[in-house]
Parts: sequence; C-alpha cells; structure tokens
Amino acid sequence: MSPTATEPVEIRSNLVLPARRQDIELHTADGLTLVGELALPADRDPVATLVTLHPLPTHGGFMDSHVYRKAAWRLPALADLAVLRFNLRGVSSPRGTSEGTFDAGDAERFDVAAAIEYAEFHDLPRRWLVGWSFGTDLALMHGCDPAVEGAILLSPPLRYSAAEDLARWDASGKPVLALVPEHDDYLRPPEARERFAAIGACDVVGVEDAKHLWVGENAVRRVLDEIVTRVNPDAGPLPTTWTGEYDTVDDLRRPAG
Repeated sequence: MSPTATEPVEIRSNLVLPARRQDIELHTADGLTLVGELALPADRDPVATLVTLHPLPTHGGFMDSHVYRKAAWRLPALADLAVLRFNLRGVSSPRGTSEGTFDAGDAERFDVAAAIEYAEFHDLPRRWLVGWSFGTDLALMHGCDPAVEGAILLSPPLRYSAAEDLARWDASGKPVLALVPEHDDYLRPPEARERFAAIGACDVVGVEDAKHLWVGENAVRRVLDEIVTRVNPDAGPLPTTWTGEYDTVDDLRRPAG
C-alpha cells in the first residue's frame, strides 16, 4: 500500500506521485517496435500531452533520462498532463529495448512519427513535443506535424538540424520554446537567440546557472515550471510539497507480497 502524507512532504528526486501508468509499444513505418510508458492523471483526463524525445543514446540518453523520469512522476498529478516517454530505436532501459539501431537522426524520423501517431490515435489532447539535446534536433527535423501544437526544446545544440528545419517551423507558425542553460556545453543563450531568430514564434529563455544536463533539483523544477507555464499555465507555478498518497523509488522496486 502506498504511504499517505497527512502533512506536506517536500517533492524530491525519489518521490513518485499518483498516476495511471502503463507500458506501451510504438510501431514505426519501417517495421520496428519501440518500448515506452504513458503516464496519465490518476482520476481524470489530461488537459495536454507531452511527447518526449530523449538525449543522444550514444551518450547515455534514454526514456529514463532524469528530467523526463521526474516529469512522468510529477506532472500527471501536479498539472493534469499526460507524459509519453519511449526509447528511440536501439535504446535500452529497465522498460526494455527498442528494436533497430541508432541512425544519427535520420531513420529516427519514423520513431518521432510513431510517437505522434500513438498520441493522436489514443485521443491524447493538445500534443506538445518536448526534446532534450539530441531530442531537440529530432523535434526540429521531424516533428513539425499537424497533430502537434508546439515544441519545447531543452538544451538545444542545433547539431543535426539545419536552416531548412527552422524555416519549416517558422512557416508553420507553431510556438517553440527553447530553454538554454547559461553554461551549456554546446549552445549558450546569446548565440541561441541569434540562431532561433529564424523562427518567428520561438521564445528563447536563458536559464541562469544551469548546465546542459539540468543537474540538481532546482534545475529540474525550473524546467518543469517552464513546461507547465507554456502547456497548462493554470497549473503553474508548480508546488514544491505534496499531501496525499505517494510512492518512492524504493517502494516501486520492492517486490510485491
């Protein structure tokens, strides 16, 4: 049985708030099965959906990269959001391994399309892409889809994406939010503002003291607050404490019985 906090407890990295969580599979147009998870509010329909695209798998990125894991643990309860996470082709996590092999952003277009289609066909509302690092390039290159409302980019390196990708988003008129750490390893706020000026509907937000990997609770809270402010502003700013049922990472790992 999950513990219940009768007094507010601080929301920290190991706290898992209530949600309906289900393992899912995505099926790509080139015949692969990708593994993932969908987290929904526990007792109501979501008001919007985050389709997450994880960092570079050759550098350790996967569906459980910490910002996305914490988004799935918190945002269904705190902001009425659905959070869809999945492993790109060839990537493994405790959930399992997605079929296929890493293709440096090319064949991953099928992965992005499969995730968007899953959200659309399962009637998940107001779909937003959330990319992190390599995932931002995938969003820019392959995610400007009629079924997507907009994109949120965490630590965009603009490594694989090109000018024509920015032009496509600009022509769509869809909103884009780029969260750029002050001390990013690849692209810092002044250059980001110059390069993202190609997208008229793009807001570039420089985040003081942050780094590419958004390490630390303060950095994670800033990211999640920025996401919620854009996607469901009525739910922000997010609380830092919780009262009610919850789990911890240790509870989830403990065998039943």
